[in-house]
Amino acid sequence: MDAEGDLRALARRLRALPPSCGPVRLVAVDGHAGSGKSTLSGRLAAALGGAPVVHVDDLASHAALFGWVDRLTTQVTAPFSRGETARMEVYDWERREFAGTAEAAPEEVVLLEGVGAGRRELRPRLACLVWTDMPEREAWARGRHRDGEALSGFWDDWTAAERAHFARDPSHAFAHVLVRESPGGYQVLPGPAGQPRARRSVTVGEGASEAAVRGPRGGPGRA
Repeated sequence: MDAEGDLRALARRLRALPPSCGPVRLVAVDGHAGSGKSTLSGRLAAALGGAPVVHVDDLASHAALFGWVDRLTTQVTAPFSRGETARMEVYDWERREFAGTAEAAPEEVVLLEGVGAGRRELRPRLACLVWTDMPEREAWARGRHRDGEALSGFWDDWTAAERAHFARDPSHAFAHVLVRESPGGYQVLPGPAGQPRARRSVTVGEGASEAAVRGPRGGPGRA
């Protein structure tokens, strides 16, 4: 199957999953910074007919590279669980402040893209976890090349923070799908967690257990 065909097949699989957050099938696209998550998310969103994409980088900040779960819960997953549109404050990585807003409708499938999108606190609300399958050193080298020397200091801080995050809260082991870049585009492979399992939708106030759900265009988390 050609690369676009692989993404169309993945899109069909995602649509067939049960909702995980209100009416939404929330799909995380996680991976190392520089591994191509935002490009993959854009192409997968197109294969889904224009699915919304929520970027973790819009919710993170210099002061809280990984401390954005409460913001995501309040502004994104809580509204989705009620079938409402998510309205997010957007961080400006150049101005170093939250200076904009974005919306995401509770569509059939919504993609959550960024480093840590498949983290422990969010897995009960995910229909599927997709991992961009690129080794960290290769991904980071590509990200550094993309952003240039001016951001080398920031990348030094970022790589240390990312390594610490995945050491205490790895996503790869819980991925249902691996997506690997290939000369023709993408190769879609089974992930370590196997196929996503059917579950009832998780709403605000429900404390689904981890066991029950197992299977900078801003900051560098967007790649």
